Amino acid sequence: MTQAAQALPASRASESKLVTGVCFAHLVSHYYMLTLAPLFAFIRADFGVSYTELSLALTAFGLVSAALQTPVGFFIDRTGARINLIGGLLLGSAAIAAAGLANSYWVFIAMFAVLGLANTVYHPADYALLSERVSPRRMTQVFSFHTCSGMIGSAIAPVTLLILQAAVGWRGAFLCSSVLGVVAALFLAVQAEPPILRPPHAKSGAETASASAGGWPLLLSAPILLNLVFFVVLSMVGGGLNQYLVVGLGALYATPPGLANTALTGLLTMSAIGVLLGGVLAGRTARHNLVACAGLLVTAAASTVIAFIDLGALLLVLITSLSGLASGMAMPSRDMIVRSITPPGSFGKVFGFVTTGFHIGGMVAPLIFAQFLDHGYPRAVFLYVAACALVAIATVAFGMSGRRTA
Repeated sequence: MTQAAQALPASRASESKLVTGVCFAHLVSHYYMLTLAPLFAFIRADFGVSYTELSLALTAFGLVSAALQTPVGFFIDRTGARINLIGGLLLGSAAIAAAGLANSYWVFIAMFAVLGLANTVYHPADYALLSERVSPRRMTQVFSFHTCSGMIGSAIAPVTLLILQAAVGWRGAFLCSSVLGVVAALFLAVQAEPPILRPPHAKSGAETASASAGGWPLLLSAPILLNLVFFVVLSMVGGGLNQYLVVGLGALYATPPGLANTALTGLLTMSAIGVLLGGVLAGRTARHNLVACAGLLVTAAASTVIAFIDLGALLLVLITSLSGLASGMAMPSRDMIVRSITPPGSFGKVFGFVTTGFHIGGMVAPLIFAQFLDHGYPRAVFLYVAACALVAIATVAFGMSGRRTA
Protein backbone atom coordinates (compact mmCIF):
# COMPACT_ATOMS: atom_id res chain seq x y z
CA MET A 1 0.00 0.00 0.00
CA THR A 2 1.42 3.41 -1.00
CA GLN A 3 1.96 6.27 1.43
CA ALA A 4 -0.78 8.26 -0.31
CA ALA A 5 -3.26 5.39 0.10
CA GLN A 6 -2.38 5.08 3.78
CA ALA A 7 -2.65 8.84 4.33
CA LEU A 8 -6.18 9.07 2.93
CA PRO A 9 -7.95 7.02 5.66
CA ALA A 10 -5.83 8.70 8.32
CA SER A 11 -6.77 12.14 6.98
CA ARG A 12 -10.46 11.17 6.83
CA ALA A 13 -10.33 9.90 10.42
CA SER A 14 -8.66 13.11 11.60
CA GLU A 15 -11.27 15.14 9.73
CA SER A 16 -14.12 13.17 11.31
CA LYS A 17 -12.68 13.66 14.79
CA LEU A 18 -12.47 17.40 14.17
CA VAL A 19 -16.10 17.50 13.00
CA THR A 20 -17.14 15.59 16.13
CA GLY A 21 -15.24 18.03 18.34
CA VAL A 22 -16.70 21.10 16.65
CA CYS A 23 -20.23 19.68 16.85
CA PHE A 24 -19.67 18.85 20.53
CA ALA A 25 -18.57 22.46 21.11
CA HIS A 26 -21.68 23.73 19.32
CA LEU A 27 -23.86 21.51 21.50
CA VAL A 28 -22.17 22.99 24.59
CA SER A 29 -22.73 26.56 23.36
CA HIS A 30 -26.48 26.02 22.97
CA TYR A 31 -26.65 24.18 26.29
CA TYR A 32 -24.97 27.09 28.08
CA MET A 33 -27.32 29.60 26.47
CA LEU A 34 -30.23 27.83 28.17
CA THR A 35 -28.75 27.34 31.65
CA LEU A 36 -30.82 30.18 33.12
CA ALA A 37 -34.24 29.60 31.54
CA PRO A 38 -35.33 26.32 33.23
CA LEU A 39 -33.86 27.37 36.60
CA PHE A 40 -35.17 30.94 36.56
CA ALA A 41 -37.60 30.58 39.46
CA PHE A 42 -35.08 28.85 41.73
CA ILE A 43 -32.33 31.41 41.09
CA ARG A 44 -34.71 34.35 41.50
CA ALA A 45 -35.89 33.04 44.86
CA ASP A 46 -32.32 32.46 46.02
CA PHE A 47 -31.16 35.99 45.20
CA GLY A 48 -34.47 37.61 46.20
CA VAL A 49 -34.76 39.65 42.98
CA SER A 50 -37.53 40.26 40.46
CA TYR A 51 -37.86 38.53 37.11
CA THR A 52 -36.87 41.78 35.40
CA GLU A 53 -33.74 42.09 37.54
CA LEU A 54 -32.68 38.51 36.87
CA SER A 55 -33.39 38.97 33.15
CA LEU A 56 -30.50 41.44 33.16
CA ALA A 57 -28.25 38.37 33.01
CA LEU A 58 -29.67 37.48 29.59
CA THR A 59 -29.41 41.10 28.46
CA ALA A 60 -25.73 41.19 29.48
CA PHE A 61 -25.12 37.92 27.67
CA GLY A 62 -26.82 39.14 24.48
CA LEU A 63 -25.19 42.57 24.40
CA VAL A 64 -21.66 41.24 24.89
CA SER A 65 -22.21 38.52 22.28
CA ALA A 66 -23.62 40.94 19.71
CA ALA A 67 -20.98 43.63 20.28
CA LEU A 68 -17.88 41.43 20.29
CA GLN A 69 -18.59 38.51 17.96
CA THR A 70 -17.31 40.30 14.84
CA PRO A 71 -14.06 41.56 16.46
CA VAL A 72 -13.50 38.03 17.76
CA GLY A 73 -13.99 36.77 14.20
CA PHE A 74 -11.13 39.04 13.06
CA PHE A 75 -8.98 37.75 15.94
CA ILE A 76 -9.71 34.13 15.05
CA ASP A 77 -8.68 34.63 11.40
CA ARG A 78 -5.33 35.96 12.60
CA THR A 79 -4.56 33.58 15.46
CA GLY A 80 -6.23 30.27 14.62
CA ALA A 81 -9.69 28.83 15.16
CA ARG A 82 -9.05 25.70 17.22
CA ILE A 83 -7.06 27.34 20.04
CA ASN A 84 -9.72 30.06 20.33
CA LEU A 85 -12.52 27.50 20.38
CA ILE A 86 -10.78 25.62 23.19
CA GLY A 87 -10.29 28.90 25.07
CA GLY A 88 -13.95 29.83 24.59
CA LEU A 89 -15.11 26.49 25.96
CA LEU A 90 -12.90 26.84 29.04
CA LEU A 91 -13.94 30.46 29.59
CA GLY A 92 -17.62 29.51 29.33
CA SER A 93 -17.14 26.65 31.76
CA ALA A 94 -15.40 28.96 34.23
CA ALA A 95 -18.19 31.53 33.92
CA ILE A 96 -20.91 28.94 34.56
CA ALA A 97 -19.02 27.54 37.57
CA ALA A 98 -18.43 31.02 39.01
CA ALA A 99 -22.10 31.93 38.51
CA GLY A 100 -23.07 28.79 40.42
CA LEU A 101 -20.75 29.68 43.29
CA ALA A 102 -21.62 33.39 43.40
CA ASN A 103 -23.43 34.73 46.46
CA SER A 104 -23.71 38.18 44.91
CA TYR A 105 -26.42 39.02 42.38
CA TRP A 106 -24.05 41.40 40.55
CA VAL A 107 -21.31 38.78 40.31
CA PHE A 108 -23.92 36.43 38.81
CA ILE A 109 -24.81 39.08 36.20
CA ALA A 110 -21.12 39.70 35.47
CA MET A 111 -20.54 35.99 34.91
CA PHE A 112 -23.28 35.93 32.27
CA ALA A 113 -21.50 38.82 30.55
CA VAL A 114 -18.33 36.68 30.60
CA LEU A 115 -20.39 33.78 29.24
CA GLY A 116 -21.48 36.11 26.43
CA LEU A 117 -17.79 36.78 25.67
CA ALA A 118 -17.13 33.03 25.52
CA ASN A 119 -20.15 32.66 23.23
CA THR A 120 -18.59 35.01 20.65
CA VAL A 121 -16.02 32.34 19.78
CA TYR A 122 -18.30 29.52 18.68
CA HIS A 123 -19.75 30.60 15.35
CA PRO A 124 -16.62 32.16 13.80
CA ALA A 125 -14.34 29.40 15.07
CA ASP A 126 -16.71 26.54 14.21
CA TYR A 127 -17.36 27.71 10.67
CA ALA A 128 -13.69 28.59 10.07
CA LEU A 129 -12.57 25.10 11.13
CA LEU A 130 -15.23 23.32 9.10
CA SER A 131 -14.76 25.51 6.01
CA GLU A 132 -10.98 25.27 5.96
CA ARG A 133 -10.29 21.72 7.15
CA VAL A 134 -13.16 19.56 5.86
CA SER A 135 -13.37 18.16 2.35
CA PRO A 136 -15.71 20.23 0.15
CA ARG A 137 -17.51 17.03 -0.81
CA ARG A 138 -18.65 16.60 2.82
CA MET A 139 -19.28 20.27 3.55
CA THR A 140 -23.08 20.38 3.30
CA GLN A 141 -23.45 17.20 5.35
CA VAL A 142 -21.04 18.52 7.98
CA PHE A 143 -22.84 21.86 8.20
CA SER A 144 -26.10 20.00 8.80
CA PHE A 145 -24.46 17.98 11.60
CA HIS A 146 -23.19 21.22 13.11
CA THR A 147 -26.62 22.86 13.12
CA CYS A 148 -28.31 19.71 14.43
CA SER A 149 -25.83 19.43 17.30
CA GLY A 150 -26.81 22.90 18.48
CA MET A 151 -30.47 21.88 18.40
CA ILE A 152 -29.66 18.81 20.49
CA GLY A 153 -27.92 21.03 23.04
CA SER A 154 -31.01 23.23 23.28
CA ALA A 155 -33.29 20.20 23.56
CA ILE A 156 -31.44 18.41 26.36
CA ALA A 157 -30.65 21.47 28.47
CA PRO A 158 -34.05 22.03 30.16
CA VAL A 159 -34.58 18.37 31.06
CA THR A 160 -31.08 17.69 32.37
CA LEU A 161 -30.85 20.97 34.30
CA LEU A 162 -34.15 20.32 36.06
CA ILE A 163 -33.03 16.79 36.96
CA LEU A 164 -29.76 18.17 38.35
CA GLN A 165 -31.60 20.90 40.23
CA ALA A 166 -33.82 18.34 41.92
CA ALA A 167 -30.74 16.33 42.92
CA VAL A 168 -28.17 18.98 43.89
CA GLY A 169 -29.90 22.38 43.62
CA TRP A 170 -29.46 25.05 40.97
CA ARG A 171 -25.90 25.81 42.08
CA GLY A 172 -24.97 22.16 41.77
CA ALA A 173 -26.63 22.09 38.34
CA PHE A 174 -24.44 24.98 37.22
CA LEU A 175 -21.29 23.32 38.55
CA CYS A 176 -22.14 20.02 36.86
CA SER A 177 -22.84 21.88 33.60
CA SER A 178 -19.43 23.54 33.73
CA VAL A 179 -17.81 20.11 33.32
CA LEU A 180 -19.39 19.76 29.86
CA GLY A 181 -17.30 22.57 28.39
CA VAL A 182 -14.08 21.22 29.93
CA VAL A 183 -14.70 17.79 28.38
CA ALA A 184 -15.36 19.35 24.96
CA ALA A 185 -12.19 21.46 25.25
CA LEU A 186 -10.09 18.42 26.15
CA PHE A 187 -11.55 16.45 23.24
CA LEU A 188 -10.47 19.19 20.83
CA ALA A 189 -7.07 19.64 22.49
CA VAL A 190 -5.88 16.03 22.28
CA GLN A 191 -6.69 15.34 18.64
CA ALA A 192 -4.51 16.02 15.59
CA GLU A 193 -5.70 18.85 13.39
CA PRO A 194 -6.27 18.17 9.67
CA PRO A 195 -4.38 20.44 7.23
CA ILE A 196 -6.04 23.50 5.73
CA LEU A 197 -7.72 22.62 2.44
CA ARG A 198 -7.65 25.22 -0.31
CA PRO A 199 -10.01 25.16 -3.29
CA PRO A 200 -8.24 24.58 -6.62
CA HIS A 201 -8.64 28.21 -7.68
CA ALA A 202 -7.54 29.66 -4.36
CA LYS A 203 -4.44 31.80 -4.51
CA SER A 204 -1.65 31.65 -1.99
CA GLY A 205 0.78 34.25 -0.75
CA ALA A 206 -0.05 37.89 -1.37
CA GLU A 207 -3.52 37.34 -2.82
CA THR A 208 -4.67 35.18 0.12
CA ALA A 209 -3.22 37.69 2.57
CA SER A 210 -5.03 40.47 0.76
CA ALA A 211 -8.35 38.62 0.95
CA SER A 212 -7.81 37.85 4.61
CA ALA A 213 -7.02 41.49 5.31
CA GLY A 214 -10.16 42.69 3.55
CA GLY A 215 -11.57 43.64 6.94
CA TRP A 216 -14.50 45.99 7.14
CA PRO A 217 -14.67 46.77 3.38
CA LEU A 218 -15.34 43.05 2.88
CA LEU A 219 -17.92 42.90 5.68
CA LEU A 220 -19.68 46.03 4.41
CA SER A 221 -19.92 44.75 0.83
CA ALA A 222 -23.44 44.19 -0.47
CA PRO A 223 -23.44 40.34 -0.43
CA ILE A 224 -22.20 40.18 3.16
CA LEU A 225 -24.67 42.82 4.36
CA LEU A 226 -27.50 40.94 2.65
CA ASN A 227 -26.43 37.85 4.58
CA LEU A 228 -26.52 39.84 7.82
CA VAL A 229 -30.10 40.90 7.06
CA PHE A 230 -30.86 37.30 6.10
CA PHE A 231 -29.74 36.06 9.53
CA VAL A 232 -31.62 38.83 11.38
CA VAL A 233 -34.94 37.97 9.77
CA LEU A 234 -34.30 34.23 10.09
CA SER A 235 -33.79 34.78 13.80
CA MET A 236 -37.18 36.49 13.95
CA VAL A 237 -38.84 33.64 12.04
CA GLY A 238 -37.41 31.01 14.37
CA GLY A 239 -37.89 33.07 17.52
CA GLY A 240 -41.47 33.90 16.64
CA LEU A 241 -42.50 30.29 16.11
CA ASN A 242 -40.37 28.69 18.82
CA GLN A 243 -41.07 31.22 21.58
CA TYR A 244 -44.57 32.49 20.80
CA LEU A 245 -46.39 29.62 19.08
CA VAL A 246 -48.01 28.38 22.30
CA VAL A 247 -49.09 31.77 23.68
CA GLY A 248 -50.07 33.00 20.22
CA LEU A 249 -52.36 30.02 19.59
CA GLY A 250 -53.84 30.40 23.06
CA ALA A 251 -54.61 34.07 22.57
CA LEU A 252 -55.91 33.68 19.00
CA TYR A 253 -57.96 30.46 19.17
CA ALA A 254 -57.93 29.52 22.89
CA THR A 255 -55.92 26.45 21.89
CA PRO A 256 -55.35 24.25 24.96
CA PRO A 257 -51.74 24.42 26.23
CA GLY A 258 -51.31 20.67 25.85
CA LEU A 259 -52.22 20.76 22.16
CA ALA A 260 -50.17 23.91 21.51
CA ASN A 261 -47.10 22.37 23.15
CA THR A 262 -47.58 19.20 21.12
CA ALA A 263 -47.56 21.37 17.99
CA LEU A 264 -44.37 23.07 19.21
CA THR A 265 -42.74 19.70 19.90
CA GLY A 266 -43.61 18.59 16.37
CA LEU A 267 -42.13 21.79 14.95
CA LEU A 268 -38.85 21.45 16.88
CA THR A 269 -38.49 17.72 16.25
CA MET A 270 -39.12 17.98 12.52
CA SER A 271 -36.81 20.98 12.31
CA ALA A 272 -33.93 18.83 13.60
CA ILE A 273 -34.82 16.08 11.11
CA GLY A 274 -35.10 18.69 8.37
CA VAL A 275 -31.55 19.89 9.04
CA LEU A 276 -30.17 16.41 8.40
CA LEU A 277 -32.29 15.96 5.26
CA GLY A 278 -31.29 19.45 4.13
CA GLY A 279 -27.64 18.49 4.41
CA VAL A 280 -28.19 15.59 2.02
CA LEU A 281 -30.20 17.76 -0.38
CA ALA A 282 -27.71 20.62 -0.33
CA GLY A 283 -24.92 18.14 -1.11
CA ARG A 284 -26.68 17.16 -4.34
CA THR A 285 -27.24 20.64 -5.75
CA ALA A 286 -25.32 23.86 -6.21
CA ARG A 287 -28.55 25.89 -6.17
CA HIS A 288 -28.53 26.53 -2.46
CA ASN A 289 -30.58 29.69 -2.98
CA LEU A 290 -33.48 27.67 -4.39
CA VAL A 291 -33.39 25.20 -1.49
CA ALA A 292 -33.39 28.02 1.07
CA CYS A 293 -36.17 29.91 -0.72
CA ALA A 294 -38.37 26.80 -1.01
CA GLY A 295 -38.02 26.04 2.70
CA LEU A 296 -38.79 29.62 3.70
CA LEU A 297 -41.76 29.79 1.33
CA VAL A 298 -43.33 26.73 2.99
CA THR A 299 -42.70 28.30 6.41
CA ALA A 300 -44.35 31.55 5.32
CA ALA A 301 -47.36 29.70 3.90
CA ALA A 302 -47.79 27.57 7.04
CA SER A 303 -47.61 30.61 9.31
CA THR A 304 -50.18 32.44 7.18
CA VAL A 305 -52.56 29.46 7.31
CA ILE A 306 -52.25 29.34 11.12
CA ALA A 307 -52.96 33.08 11.28
CA PHE A 308 -56.33 32.80 9.53
CA ILE A 309 -57.61 29.27 10.13
CA ASP A 310 -58.44 27.59 13.42
CA LEU A 311 -57.08 24.16 12.54
CA GLY A 312 -58.15 21.01 14.32
CA ALA A 313 -55.67 19.16 16.51
CA LEU A 314 -54.34 16.85 13.80
CA LEU A 315 -54.00 19.52 11.11
CA LEU A 316 -52.36 21.94 13.52
CA VAL A 317 -49.65 19.45 14.46
CA LEU A 318 -49.15 18.47 10.82
CA ILE A 319 -48.87 22.08 9.63
CA THR A 320 -46.45 23.12 12.36
CA SER A 321 -44.38 19.97 11.81
CA LEU A 322 -44.25 20.68 8.08
CA SER A 323 -43.12 24.23 8.85
CA GLY A 324 -40.34 22.90 11.09
CA LEU A 325 -39.23 20.37 8.47
CA ALA A 326 -39.09 23.04 5.75
CA SER A 327 -37.22 25.60 7.84
CA GLY A 328 -34.77 22.93 9.01
CA MET A 329 -34.05 21.82 5.45
CA ALA A 330 -33.14 25.41 4.55
CA MET A 331 -30.44 25.73 7.23
CA PRO A 332 -27.53 23.82 5.60
CA SER A 333 -28.13 25.77 2.39
CA ARG A 334 -28.15 28.96 4.51
CA ASP A 335 -24.63 28.14 5.70
CA MET A 336 -23.44 27.20 2.21
CA ILE A 337 -24.74 30.53 0.88
CA VAL A 338 -22.46 32.36 3.32
CA ARG A 339 -19.51 30.09 2.53
CA SER A 340 -19.96 30.62 -1.21
CA ILE A 341 -19.30 34.36 -0.97
CA THR A 342 -16.48 34.21 1.60
CA PRO A 343 -12.86 34.47 0.39
CA PRO A 344 -10.33 31.99 1.83
CA GLY A 345 -8.83 33.24 5.08
CA SER A 346 -11.91 35.28 6.02
CA PHE A 347 -14.30 32.62 7.33
CA GLY A 348 -13.95 33.69 10.97
CA LYS A 349 -14.74 37.36 10.43
CA VAL A 350 -17.50 36.78 7.86
CA PHE A 351 -19.36 34.10 9.82
CA GLY A 352 -18.78 36.07 13.03
CA PHE A 353 -20.31 39.15 11.38
CA VAL A 354 -23.33 37.58 9.69
CA THR A 355 -24.28 35.36 12.64
CA THR A 356 -24.39 38.49 14.78
CA GLY A 357 -27.76 38.76 13.06
CA PHE A 358 -28.98 35.98 15.36
CA HIS A 359 -28.22 38.14 18.39
CA ILE A 360 -29.74 41.28 16.83
CA GLY A 361 -32.91 39.42 15.90
CA GLY A 362 -32.97 37.72 19.30
CA MET A 363 -32.91 41.09 21.08
CA VAL A 364 -35.43 42.85 18.83
CA ALA A 365 -37.96 40.08 18.12
CA PRO A 366 -39.27 39.62 21.71
CA LEU A 367 -40.10 43.33 21.91
CA ILE A 368 -42.09 43.16 18.66
CA PHE A 369 -43.96 39.95 19.44
CA ALA A 370 -44.69 41.03 23.01
CA GLN A 371 -46.23 44.26 21.71
CA PHE A 372 -48.53 42.31 19.39
CA LEU A 373 -49.74 40.16 22.28
CA ASP A 374 -49.99 42.97 24.83
CA HIS A 375 -52.14 45.05 22.45
CA GLY A 376 -54.45 42.19 21.54
CA TYR A 377 -53.17 41.30 18.06
CA PRO A 378 -52.08 37.64 18.33
CA ARG A 379 -52.77 37.08 14.62
CA ALA A 380 -49.99 39.59 13.89
CA VAL A 381 -47.47 37.21 15.49
CA PHE A 382 -47.97 34.66 12.71
CA LEU A 383 -48.30 37.24 9.95
CA TYR A 384 -45.06 38.90 11.05
CA VAL A 385 -43.29 35.52 10.96
CA ALA A 386 -44.56 35.03 7.41
CA ALA A 387 -43.45 38.53 6.43
CA CYS A 388 -39.96 37.93 7.82
CA ALA A 389 -39.72 34.68 5.85
CA LEU A 390 -40.61 36.58 2.66
CA VAL A 391 -37.98 39.24 3.42
CA ALA A 392 -35.44 36.44 3.86
CA ILE A 393 -36.44 35.06 0.46
CA ALA A 394 -35.98 38.53 -1.03
CA THR A 395 -32.41 38.77 0.26
CA VAL A 396 -31.60 35.47 -1.45
CA ALA A 397 -33.36 36.52 -4.65
CA PHE A 398 -31.21 39.64 -4.86
CA GLY A 399 -28.31 37.40 -5.74
CA MET A 400 -26.26 36.98 -2.61
CA SER A 401 -25.51 33.34 -3.42
CA GLY A 402 -23.41 31.87 -6.15
CA ARG A 403 -20.94 34.80 -6.20
CA ARG A 404 -17.60 34.98 -4.46
CA THR A 405 -16.70 38.43 -3.18
CA ALA A 406 -13.38 39.78 -4.29
